[in-house]
Amino acid sequence: MVKIIEGSGNVFQDLGFKDADEMLVKAELTLQISEIIGERGLTQAAAAKLLGLKQPGVSNLLRGKLSKFSTGRLMDFLTLLGKDVEIVVKERKAAKGRRGRMKVVAA
Repeated sequence: MVKIIEGSGNVFQDLGFKDADEMLVKAELTLQISEIIGERGLTQAAAAKLLGLKQPGVSNLLRGKLSKFSTGRLMDFLTLLGKDVEIVVKERKAAKGRRGRMKVVAA
């Protein structure tokens, strides 16, 4: 019989990565960038021009090579694609005294 364990909501945390929160935020920001590029039907070359990258940089981004990009740079890419990026800092509701969490909410 297979034992099923409920995940934390962060696959990187479940896999034991030390910087799991940052990895999840970067992945979620990259998903937004990828969706915008796809919705607009942009080639990697056209996206590169908009983002101030070379085509291989866009390829790295879309293939998830996120160590090459900071969270701030990913947010900048979103603004270059015409999106507003808002950061909200709030009190953690559950489990006071425990570390807060980071997440991306796309509107």
